[in-house]
Amino acid sequence: MEITRVGRFEPVSEPLERAQELFASFEAQLKDELPAQADVFDAHTHLGNDIDGMSGSLDELLAILDRYGVSRANMFCLDEPDRHPGFRAGNDRTLEFAERSDGKLIPFVRLDLAEGPIEEAERCLDRGARGIKLHPRAQKFLLDDERLTPVFAIAAERRVPILIHGGRGLPPIADHLAHLVERYPDAQLIIAHAGIADLSGLAGNFAGKAGVFFDTSVWSPVDLLSFFRLVPPEQILYASDYPYGTQPQSLLNTLRTARSAGLEEPQIRELLAGNANRIADGEPPLEPSQPQGADVLAQPMTLARIHQYLSMAMASLFARQQDSFGALGLALNATNERNGHREELDQIRELLLAARDVWRTLPEAEDDDDARTIARTSSRLLHLADVLAVTSGE
Repeated sequence: MEITRVGRFEPVSEPLERAQELFASFEAQLKDELPAQADVFDAHTHLGNDIDGMSGSLDELLAILDRYGVSRANMFCLDEPDRHPGFRAGNDRTLEFAERSDGKLIPFVRLDLAEGPIEEAERCLDRGARGIKLHPRAQKFLLDDERLTPVFAIAAERRVPILIHGGRGLPPIADHLAHLVERYPDAQLIIAHAGIADLSGLAGNFAGKAGVFFDTSVWSPVDLLSFFRLVPPEQILYASDYPYGTQPQSLLNTLRTARSAGLEEPQIRELLAGNANRIADGEPPLEPSQPQGADVLAQPMTLARIHQYLSMAMASLFARQQDSFGALGLALNATNERNGHREELDQIRELLLAARDVWRTLPEAEDDDDARTIARTSSRLLHLADVLAVTSGE
């Protein structure tokens, strides 16, 4: 995402420009870490405008895909202001965006169980949608809702995948979801955000089950390390969650945690694109092997402290508040320790200094868009620093 200024507030342009320089340097590092000539398929992206203020544009997404070598992406609308009735307007835009993408974007129809979901699914699938998106938190339903049954039935009949939110804000969902999968085995399922809402339950029900997949669109590298030890690589799909997740930190997070978990290059290639390509092309999934990774996370103490402080700092950034506790300062001070990981600590320190300088401008933002850009840029820098802290020094 290119940012050269924030609204009309010029004095923050220098910190933002420094942030862009750092993102560019990590883009080069990411290209070194990608397997040679690797294909990338992003299994989870949005376009449109969300009621939470987030927005994703077609031009920006296509530019990101081109810049990072992403050949295709699953795409669906956000929780749009005009979502009533039944996401019809947003789904129409999704289909239009897909048509304009020259095959890069694979459209999913988003459904509201309270507003004619089967009629909307049939309408959009007849017009070219190739998957279904469900969001139980945003649309306020539980996984034992009887209205899900015909949704799974039509997915099985049409042989299209269902992508369902599996991240924050949910109660345990695994057992009810398992009943639906058992009843409709031809409905391929993608559980978003590494299933962190109910990771042990979801992995317990679905690890080793061909046709059920998890995507990697989650912020925390610790979550991904825990996820890799529970789910076989043949069931994993790379995903960014654009516009909430951005590059280069999204891909770098998946690559570094996958390698830390012990995945080999052929397995990494499959999770980057091969598994998702088979879903999109209507091919049978690979037979799952075994999960990989350790039950214990071993870190140099300094990097563990930095991770802890950054987790604390992110809570303030998400709320667009200043770091009144001083967590970022604690993380910065920790980078001064001489512990044999000088190169990694220097990289982390540079990211944290840039984040501090951008974050300090938050009180001077002139409007909500400015504040969002400042908080978002700062959080991206902290995310990169946290990925390094968790995956370095083994």
